Amino acid sequence: MISFLDLKKINEPYETAFQQKLKLVLENGWYILGKELGTFEKAFAEYCHSKYCIGVGNGFDALALIFKGYIQLGKLQKGDEVIVPANTYIASILAILEADLIPVLVEPKLETYNIDPDLIQEKITSKTKAILAVHLYGQLAEMQKINEIAEKHNLIVVEDAAQSHGTEEFKFQSRSLGINSKFQNSVVTLSGVEELSCTSAYSFYPGKNLGCLGDGGAITTNDSELAKVLFSLRNYGSEKKYHNEYVGVNSRLDELQAGFLNLKLPNLDADNEKRRAIAKRYLAEIKNDKIVLPFWDFSNNHVFHLFVIRTENREHLQEYLAQNNIQTVIHYPIPPHQQKAFLEWNNLSFPITEKIHKEVLSLPISPVLTQSEVDFIIEILNQY
Repeated sequence: MISFLDLKKINEPYETAFQQKLKLVLENGWYILGKELGTFEKAFAEYCHSKYCIGVGNGFDALALIFKGYIQLGKLQKGDEVIVPANTYIASILAILEADLIPVLVEPKLETYNIDPDLIQEKITSKTKAILAVHLYGQLAEMQKINEIAEKHNLIVVEDAAQSHGTEEFKFQSRSLGINSKFQNSVVTLSGVEELSCTSAYSFYPGKNLGCLGDGGAITTNDSELAKVLFSLRNYGSEKKYHNEYVGVNSRLDELQAGFLNLKLPNLDADNEKRRAIAKRYLAEIKNDKIVLPFWDFSNNHVFHLFVIRTENREHLQEYLAQNNIQTVIHYPIPPHQQKAFLEWNNLSFPITEKIHKEVLSLPISPVLTQSEVDFIIEILNQY
């Protein structure tokens, strides 16, 4: 069986280093907010070309804390509306609700699966105060257009980068978030280019392109004021022990997971290149009219966390692949507005989102997938 994602094989090369890191953490006797976390926060901030990185418990907390941080700063208020893609993973929407904000769903583009900037405008009201841009499946959303809309309407932009670790345009170009007068004090200069603060949420769930061995997350930002609040919010709202400035939470990336991430971060770009190489083969060599391949412009704006195809008879194709010992996964079978958790949305119609969720199927793609396995997957798909 070709596994959809063989985490054991992915982590195997690090086994000795993981054991040494565990021994080091045990010897240090410091398990929360210690040296490993500090080292990772510095390294990941540099990797993302951001001034600050705040390690948190998971990707959901990263998103929710960003919104709560903006509320503490008075740049958002409870009850404000946040534009969000209708076809995102439900965590994006739950994080908005966790911060007592109101999600407003917008259809994606069928080609990219990311939010359609041309449809954002019609959903903006006097209550709209932010846009949550999700880089779904590892592909950068159309940030230039989104930022232009944000500037026009004086909106905050937050990036859900839970699936897009290492996207090049994201690392080097997508810095102009929150383009409005409220954020002018956050202007910084990176690589000789004047850019505004950017706030992004990451997940280090084990299956991510950069994954730890449990739950983990981080926030990156260039906004010093926001970073200061976030460092407190993740730690019970406290900067100094037993002194609480905010109603915070307990969401801290622990020393052991930070230590594991310190070992894996240097290999992230190389791993992403392996994913892109497989994606190029899939795109060039899968030739079957029953299968719709994903859009990619072959730039580094995609890290292929997932390689998602579409087909009208998904269950039949998935069963056919399983019979040929190829494991696949559906991301995601039920769109958020049709979930039981959101009964008030169940009568809404998002035809593009519904089509995507009805037809998508994720093929195996990872740095440890072999050329022979890729050969076999392509051969079997072409025979379908």
